[in-house]
Amino acid sequence: MADGTYRFRSELWEWTGKAAWHFLSVPEDVTDEIDEVYGDQAAGFGSVKVEVTMGSTTWTTSIFPDTKRGCFILPVKAAVRKAEDLADGSPADVALRVLI
Repeated sequence: MADGTYRFRSELWEWTGKAAWHFLSVPEDVTDEIDEVYGDQAAGFGSVKVEVTMGSTTWTTSIFPDTKRGCFILPVKAAVRKAEDLADGSPADVALRVLI
C-alpha cells in the first residue's frame, strides 16, 4: 500500500513456548510487500514498528519475522484480546500501518 497501511483477516494463535503470548500471522503477500518496501529499515531481529487497529482498539507494537511460518507475526497483548473478545482461534480483522 502506498501509505503503509494494510488490511487483512487472521486467526489468533498461542505461542507454544513457556510464555503465553498470542499472535496473528500476517498474510504472506502482506509480509512480502512490507519486507520489500521496509525491510532495509527494520530494527533488531528484523522487527518493524507498526500501529494496529482491531475493532475499537488501536495500539503501537512491532511485527517480527517468523522463519518457521514464513511470515511476520503480530503480538496481541491481553488487554487487546479482552477488549475485542478474542480467544485462541478467533478471527480478527486488522488494519496495520507501518511506522518507519
